[in-house]
Amino acid sequence: MEKYIWLIPLLPLAGFVINGLGRNTLSKGVIGFIASLMILLSFGLSVAAFCQVKSTGQPINVDVFNWFTVGSLQVHFAFLVDQLSSIMLLIITGVGFLIHLYSVGYMHDDDGFGKFFAYLNLFVFFMLLLVMGSNYLIMFIGWEGVGHCTYLLMGFWYTNPCYADAAKKAFVMNRIGDLGFLIGIFLIFHTFGSIAYADVFGKALTTPTAPFVLITLLLFIGAVGKSAQLPLFTWLPDAMAGPTPVSALIHAATMVTAGVYMIARSNILFTMAPQTMEVIAIIGLLTAAFAALIALTQTDIKKVLAYSTVSQLGYMFLGLGVGAYTGSFFHVLTHAFFKALLFLGAGSVIHAMGGEQDMRKMGGLAGKIKITFVTMLVGTIAIAGIPPFSGFFSKDEILAAAYAHSVTFYVIGVITAMLTSFYMFRMMYLTFWGKFRGTHEQEHHLHESPPSMTIPLIVLAILSAIGGMIGVPAVMGGHHELGAYLAPVFEESRKILGEHELSHATEWALMATSVAGALAAMIYAYFKYVKGAHVPVEDTQERGVLANLSYNKFYVDEIYDFLIRKPLDALSVFFYNVVDRLGIDGLVNGIGKSAVESSKGLRLLQTGNVGFYIFMMVAGIVAILLYSLKLFTI
Repeated sequence: MEKYIWLIPLLPLAGFVINGLGRNTLSKGVIGFIASLMILLSFGLSVAAFCQVKSTGQPINVDVFNWFTVGSLQVHFAFLVDQLSSIMLLIITGVGFLIHLYSVGYMHDDDGFGKFFAYLNLFVFFMLLLVMGSNYLIMFIGWEGVGHCTYLLMGFWYTNPCYADAAKKAFVMNRIGDLGFLIGIFLIFHTFGSIAYADVFGKALTTPTAPFVLITLLLFIGAVGKSAQLPLFTWLPDAMAGPTPVSALIHAATMVTAGVYMIARSNILFTMAPQTMEVIAIIGLLTAAFAALIALTQTDIKKVLAYSTVSQLGYMFLGLGVGAYTGSFFHVLTHAFFKALLFLGAGSVIHAMGGEQDMRKMGGLAGKIKITFVTMLVGTIAIAGIPPFSGFFSKDEILAAAYAHSVTFYVIGVITAMLTSFYMFRMMYLTFWGKFRGTHEQEHHLHESPPSMTIPLIVLAILSAIGGMIGVPAVMGGHHELGAYLAPVFEESRKILGEHELSHATEWALMATSVAGALAAMIYAYFKYVKGAHVPVEDTQERGVLANLSYNKFYVDEIYDFLIRKPLDALSVFFYNVVDRLGIDGLVNGIGKSAVESSKGLRLLQTGNVGFYIFMMVAGIVAILLYSLKLFTI
């Protein structure tokens, strides 16, 4: 298998090159086939790599070539496929293939069809590079690559200025986090003399005096930007500017989980810095709750799911912060299933509604688009944490670890889970229950999506329903297969952190509490939006103070605009008018004007009068003579 590992990222890159060059000459059918085939082949190789790692228990190391050597820094272009990265490969290529297949139908009428699939393939290539690299430099290349592709895909419909602005916003906010990540890599090399995982993690265990807190805080800043945590989260909801398959790819299977993967990969470093882990847990918990509060009042179906993603990422970081590395990564896996399903389902709804995304203009769609309805209902139950669907097992594992760490963390986590259940079922009730509230033309247009879109929905619905079974806890009579598989990756961290065992009675009580909360929120949403037939007010109508704050995203963008953009604009104007125009331009132009004015005086000597020239010549000769006789000195 080792000799074929390099093909896993190379195949999507080949798809990018072929479709990029042939975007205007190849037919849409050929473009869609090539793009999807490349990801499918990559998925097949990923499955083979996973099977080998699982059967042997040993990671696959492939040193492709010695990239460069600068002083004591020697960087190999090498791949590492172990228990952690092998699962990420399955997520990226498996869910990625379903999204590619879905995109064939969703983007069929778009003029940029070929360019879109070229970008999708390039995105997958960089994400695979990120998770397969055996050192931090290769990870950083993939890290920057997915950021660049996000910019391209978010701004795909760049003729709309709002979409172009959203892409630029994501690019700039990610650069802030990436700077922290890059400085962290420099500090890792300075501390350990290497950036290869094997060297760094091995030396970390024997270098207790290393600046672990500073290194991990810098790495975490990178994760905050990439995985949209407070305060760098506002770019992710704006990712809705791109086509819906892009939202599914970014939010579910790839880019936003890169920060979680990076911390899980670097778990030894973070375990050695408990202060940083506490910061991660607090930031994750605050992000989960804050984003859930915003999602409560959103009326755009994709915005609800966007803030849901931010909130679920907060859960993942909460798990990382309390040392539940397996639970956090488990949630990455289940979230990939149900969030990809929900976004693609939302795309199917929008497709049926002729592009409409406002849930206030939907309703009664359950009987019109039955496959979309059933599959989205499965995804909603999963994300709400209702057993036996996948989200229940991963979310409750994180909540149990949070309870062992701090009861306060657990209480806030459960309340956030209740909010999640409420706003997700609110979305379902407004979209699929009640009477249709759109126009007659929209109602006439209603139809189920083509098989290329519904088949991925069905597959993802099955995974969302049963995907959590690999993490059934012992208290429920199961064996945590995922935990056993990932044990070698987190073994050293587990030795340092120790085991936080809860009694079976406590575990059952915690599960019962979270499930009861989720069901109560679901029932409350039912009585309000189905029985009560409540529909959110129009934008022109007044809302309550709290509802207005939530609907306007607590004015975070406006606060950033006031505190950061406007002062920077004012500073730029000052530097332009004072430093640039009066200072730099004044100095340069002043020297030029001085030369011009001096020239104006000197040119008066050029009179054209021969007698004046003879007089000046004689005066010069006399001056030279007097100087030579030393009658005066200069």
